Amino acid sequence: MNVSTRLGIYYFAYFTYVGAFVPYFSLWLAAQGFGAAQIALVLAMPPIARVFAPALWGWLADKGGRQREIVVFAAFAVLLGFAALYAVRGVFGVALVMLGLSVLAAGAMPLVEAATLAATQGQAGRYGPIRLWGSIGFILAVLATGAWLDRHGAETVLDIVVLLAAVVCAAAFGIPARARPPEAAPAERIGAVLGRSDVLAFFGACMCMSVAHGALYAFYSIYLEAAGYSKAMIGVLWTLGVVAEVVVFLRLPQLMRRFSLRTLLIASFACAALRFAAIGWAVDWLAVLIVAQLLHAATFGAFHAASIAAVHRLFPGRIAVRGQALYSSLTYGVGGAAGTLIAGWTWVEVGPSSSFAVCALFGALGAGLVAWRVRV
Repeated sequence: MNVSTRLGIYYFAYFTYVGAFVPYFSLWLAAQGFGAAQIALVLAMPPIARVFAPALWGWLADKGGRQREIVVFAAFAVLLGFAALYAVRGVFGVALVMLGLSVLAAGAMPLVEAATLAATQGQAGRYGPIRLWGSIGFILAVLATGAWLDRHGAETVLDIVVLLAAVVCAAAFGIPARARPPEAAPAERIGAVLGRSDVLAFFGACMCMSVAHGALYAFYSIYLEAAGYSKAMIGVLWTLGVVAEVVVFLRLPQLMRRFSLRTLLIASFACAALRFAAIGWAVDWLAVLIVAQLLHAATFGAFHAASIAAVHRLFPGRIAVRGQALYSSLTYGVGGAAGTLIAGWTWVEVGPSSSFAVCALFGALGAGLVAWRVRV
């Protein structure tokens, strides 16, 4: 089995698990009796872990070359962590377990992304056809889990997550062993790269995108359920976004040839501002929600592909893994934690519609940062 196929299998398995966890775990937390602020606290644990953990794992991978071993370890950490929730009760206990499993698991995806880019010789257009298998897995999990929950209730979300985490453990053994890249030139040392204003602006914009998604990932399913949508329909709306994402990944070679990374990033941020404003103020209009979810093609698909390609250019050679880890730490760590906590606070203090409006403002801010300074 070739490397691209093995990576595709891992993406499929991992994002099948994510497709059960991200849209529905908040419903499981609500079923345990947790309020909005408590749910936000628990869901902030994974991004908080990403603030520092990916950099540590990236450094260990660069030093020891244990890429596959770290990914396998991370997969089993996720499985054991979620299994522990059967015995843990109370918001602080659940939050502590989530923090622990997130720290142990945070090294996996940056390593897999770096391995995928290495396998495709850094050609961003070739990344999409491999990564799209993750999107397909996400779609199947969202639809199947939503239909299941309408019949069996939110209490069963944890069972599904544990089962799918076990599948990820098996897929992790297919990650390729580290192929050692050439030594970076002096100008490519990580400290020198981080000192550049365009790199700082790029990371600032990426953090804005994660903040913009805070209310979506924390409360979107709860928001739709309160508006009267069934769990099956909630699953369909999540799926629409990922279907659009798949289309982007399939068309990625053409997009990368036609547009610069900077152009793709600015367009993605503009779509984020539009998307979250629409969700906040038109939740009763299904047609508007459908269009908003289709914009996921830009706010995640095009944004993520363009961002990791930019990181690969900015952090070449032996600093490639640490570059991806830093991207994960700042974007999904600092930005994700801030976005979740801001969403929790605004949800309680100013209401759901205004919370999504704040998200839209961060999308606009990210577009401004890229337009102002970033040249990739």
